[in-house]
Amino acid sequence: MILKRGGIFMNGNYDKKVAMETPLKNISEVAKKYGIPANCLKPSGQYVAKVDATKLKETANKKNGKLVLITSITPTQLGEGKTVNTIGLGMALNKLGHKAISCVRQPSLGPIFGMKGGATGGGLSQILPSEDISLYGIQDAHAVSSAQNLCAAVLDNNLYWNNTLDIDKDNVIWHRVLDVNDRVLRNVVIGGGGKVHGVNRKAGFDITAASECMAILSLAKDLKDLRERLDKVVIGYTLKGAVVTVKDLKVGGAMAVLMREALNPNIVQTSENTACFVHTGPFANISHGSSSVIADLTALRLADFVVTEAGFGADLGAEKFFDIKCRQSGIVPSVAVINCSVRALKLHSNDYLMKGVKLPDEIKRENLSAVDRGCSNLEKQIENLKMFGVPVVVCINHFESDTKKEIDLVINRANTMNVAGVAVSDVYKMGSIGGLELAKLVLEASKTEPKFHYLYPLDMGPKHKIERIAKSMYGAGEVTYTESALKEISLLEKAKLGGMPICIAKNHLSLSNNPKKKGRPRGFTLEIDNVEPFAGAGYIVARAEGVNTMPGLPEKMRIGSIDIDVKTGQIKGLF
Repeated sequence: MILKRGGIFMNGNYDKKVAMETPLKNISEVAKKYGIPANCLKPSGQYVAKVDATKLKETANKKNGKLVLITSITPTQLGEGKTVNTIGLGMALNKLGHKAISCVRQPSLGPIFGMKGGATGGGLSQILPSEDISLYGIQDAHAVSSAQNLCAAVLDNNLYWNNTLDIDKDNVIWHRVLDVNDRVLRNVVIGGGGKVHGVNRKAGFDITAASECMAILSLAKDLKDLRERLDKVVIGYTLKGAVVTVKDLKVGGAMAVLMREALNPNIVQTSENTACFVHTGPFANISHGSSSVIADLTALRLADFVVTEAGFGADLGAEKFFDIKCRQSGIVPSVAVINCSVRALKLHSNDYLMKGVKLPDEIKRENLSAVDRGCSNLEKQIENLKMFGVPVVVCINHFESDTKKEIDLVINRANTMNVAGVAVSDVYKMGSIGGLELAKLVLEASKTEPKFHYLYPLDMGPKHKIERIAKSMYGAGEVTYTESALKEISLLEKAKLGGMPICIAKNHLSLSNNPKKKGRPRGFTLEIDNVEPFAGAGYIVARAEGVNTMPGLPEKMRIGSIDIDVKTGQIKGLF
């Protein structure tokens, strides 16, 4: 099938074609331009390297640069170009003579083999080499999985050897993990077949990106912080209701050993040979959704501007970025950029039905009424960002089917929200040149000092914090709790863990928890099914009704189109 985008005719392999034709530089050459000496690099081949953040910190002597956060309206199943513009804005700032580094999350194998695909950008705004980044060049997720599963093995070993910690086997909250989508592992029974095979109990698997070990890796500032956080992890409760921690199991040291190398960020290059850090991959719907604190802090020591992303819509990734990541890291964005697209706004009108990842053909026709009504979602997400006191710039990610009238309508609606500026971005088609308008608006907005504040104080009770987020960010009218969720809140308050920020896990395709409710739903009820302390990560997870931390594969998977040419070794169908 031949597609046309922004004047370029291309087939489904266009992203790969660009990647194959882009001359790559040795990663040490890219790093050198940003002041990273060779002795701070641990290369994995020619184009990917670990950056020794501790060693680099000792040599850095410049004032920190400014942080730019890129977030989004409520997305579609396809995504709407947030990563493309995170990469593209970094390239455009470099084009204007400012040293800039983009920071993105490491792709998970779940979406790569499932429905959405990779997360390395696309067209003339991508990070390379895509296959190394997505598959085997970065082993951080493997280290995270190994540490998480080692802890689970030690836990069950304690149960087997006389349960010296008095663990309530029916109140264990620690799961094993796997970095692929596999719904049958959500709820399993382990230890069957007699005592020789271990203690029989109910358990489950999460996807690696949802694990607490991934969250800890993402939020730790250094090795000491990582080690201390691991000891704080709550794996379950005793028969008397007291918490059982990793420190009690005496496994924190071994977990830290497995995660030590993963703690350092990975440097790769963009399609214009500028630097990008790829590090950690927590999902924003079921975790906090940002790349690592270490990547951001390291980049800020090296660059004038750092462009970092928060997953899914501003109600999810950005809220957690501000209330969790900013609290723990001490860094605050100078500007927030909200990404949107005309096609996504049309879908928020509720006029179109999207099946899987296939867009309805009629969405390509001009429909000003649908765009106008869909802008209600953009307006709500702008309101959400403004609650934190950071200047907001709107980025319209351009698609070939967009008409001038549709784009002008979005610009006019956004300008009524008193934003710092609105730009049309065409970095997919044009690379950095297509992002210059956006970059100039970001530069201007960054001159205004943000009046930053959090959404809630930490001394509010867990239920009050959950309700503040649900009503302020999502537009909920009421929050209800299952009996088990209320019991779990009582347990963590008894353990004096109620003073942490909240990470709500909910559906990402709507401001509500119902993916069918598009636009700006109001007054709905959000039910909380489950509440758990992520004490090592430093927050409380509140899971909404029906949310799964182990995704399932779709009916039509990408797996069947992925193969390898046995003669050349080239991978086919991955992008």
